[in-house]
Amino acid sequence: MEPPAPGAGPDRPGPHDGTPGAGRIWLARAALLGGVLVPLAAAGLRGVLWVLLGVAGLALTGAGLWWTLAHTGAVRAVGAALAVAAPLTVLGLYATHGMLGPAVASLALWLLAVAAAGRVLSPRARAAGAAPEPAPAPRHPWILMNPHSGGGKVGRFHLVERARAAGARVTVLTGRQDVTALARRAVAEGADLLAVAGGDGTQALVAEVAHEHDLPFVVIPAGTRNHFALDLGLDREDPAAALEALTDGVERRVDLGFAGDRVFVNNASFGTYAAVVGNPGYRGAQLRTALHDLPELLTGDRTPRLRMRSGHRRAQGLQAVLVSNNPYRYAVGRRRGHRGSLDSGLLGVLCVHVDNTVQAARTAGGRKGGLTRLTGTEVTVDADAAAVPVGIDGEHVMLPVPVVCRIVPGALRVRVPRGRGTPRGSRPSVDWPRVLHLARRS
Repeated sequence: MEPPAPGAGPDRPGPHDGTPGAGRIWLARAALLGGVLVPLAAAGLRGVLWVLLGVAGLALTGAGLWWTLAHTGAVRAVGAALAVAAPLTVLGLYATHGMLGPAVASLALWLLAVAAAGRVLSPRARAAGAAPEPAPAPRHPWILMNPHSGGGKVGRFHLVERARAAGARVTVLTGRQDVTALARRAVAEGADLLAVAGGDGTQALVAEVAHEHDLPFVVIPAGTRNHFALDLGLDREDPAAALEALTDGVERRVDLGFAGDRVFVNNASFGTYAAVVGNPGYRGAQLRTALHDLPELLTGDRTPRLRMRSGHRRAQGLQAVLVSNNPYRYAVGRRRGHRGSLDSGLLGVLCVHVDNTVQAARTAGGRKGGLTRLTGTEVTVDADAAAVPVGIDGEHVMLPVPVVCRIVPGALRVRVPRGRGTPRGSRPSVDWPRVLHLARRS
């Protein structure tokens, strides 16, 4: 077998090695070049002006969204109108001057470039080797199930009956019970595996007990979002499949985050989001509560401004700080909840400081704007108050300041079904600077 071209590897194949990766490189280059040439071919040098018009439309849309979120009354109404009118106006101008088709074609080519480059540049699953050995089946597994999570997934997928048929002891939540106490009682009674069918907040409470006793932990994605389960490669549309981990599972170790003495499997959020979640009306009317609370939280004095310290990095006057168990790949956008790894040993930190429409527009467009991102093993969040609201995996708590967040690498033994799913971190993703670098390579 011929050696790979210089610089080649699992994530950087040689440019002329004839492999499928090389073909995707050329496809990405061609699509990217086509995305640039289409508007120029349709309108000559004026195509640059049409591109700038699209960018201006995005900026005005971002400004309108900021006014809608951060203000009330007439300003909110104007912001909502601008957020709707700006993109419609741009589309109308494109259509009137015969540029709608070229604009759509250019966008499609750029998306094709991203998809093709993503297949080449994305981190692959860890090097393939011998299949992991099956973990020994537990003798006394215990599963906590929340019948209300995910709109009633526990009942809809008959999880209680299936779990008992697999030999598990099942406890069904029947009210405002102490989840941690239930898990600790199960351990005292001989449970050798702990599992949860519910949301991320409930999972975090039981995961803490599993960590304390170094017991394997199984996630059954019966909640609404289940970010932790998705990053483990589980299918939240088929929660019953996770029960296979009881009889045919493999084990891996993942990190755990701590905010003070509270465990989080996803994130701890400080500031605006935590304050909205703390509103008693949030669970029943999330959007209405958020729109009611955000103006005061973003531009008023209701919530104290936060300070953040991590190593030599400092930030102050912040409206929000999000500390995640392993960094998120994207700060904003559709895939913002996607973590590339659960065992990097690092916290992800996202600081938000947005005071005006310019920053809001930049942030909405995915640029840095009012966002500061960093990673670290320890983060301290402080404020001029005795305590601050914190959303621990979506559950509202009040913690005394300063709150020290830390990560414990490999703290949790997670058991997943053998051969089912791949961690989300192995799926294709790409960022624009690397796409452009790829396109320039010869």
